[in-house]
Amino acid sequence: QVQLVESGGGLVQAGGSLRLSCAASGFTFSSYAMGWFRQAPGKEREFVAAIRSSGRSTVYADSVKGRFTISRNNAENTVYLQMNSLKPEDTAVYYCARAKYFYSSNPSEYAYWGQGTQVTVSS
Repeated sequence: QVQLVESGGGLVQAGGSLRLSCAASGFTFSSYAMGWFRQAPGKEREFVAAIRSSGRSTVYADSVKGRFTISRNNAENTVYLQMNSLKPEDTAVYYCARAKYFYSSNPSEYAYWGQGTQVTVSS
């Protein structure tokens, strides 16, 4: 079955960096777009970034553009989120997700989700 397992979260000071990983299994990874979303306490889940199946095209939320980079390694069935210049408002549980068909910022366009990894940015 489809499995998505995130790792790399933790506690970091403002201005610091973290790299999240999402290991995928149970499907042909190179055929699907992937996305990262996040959810802060008391808030709705929000889009962070997405990447096409080939890795040649990406899209970002305005709030993270220029600070975060999404990438993927299709040979290793893994998608990454490099997060730089972290801010306290980036604190959230971060989820990776597999798209149903095309890459999108809409969570309803994603069929499978990981369990999430906590990112906490202290001021």
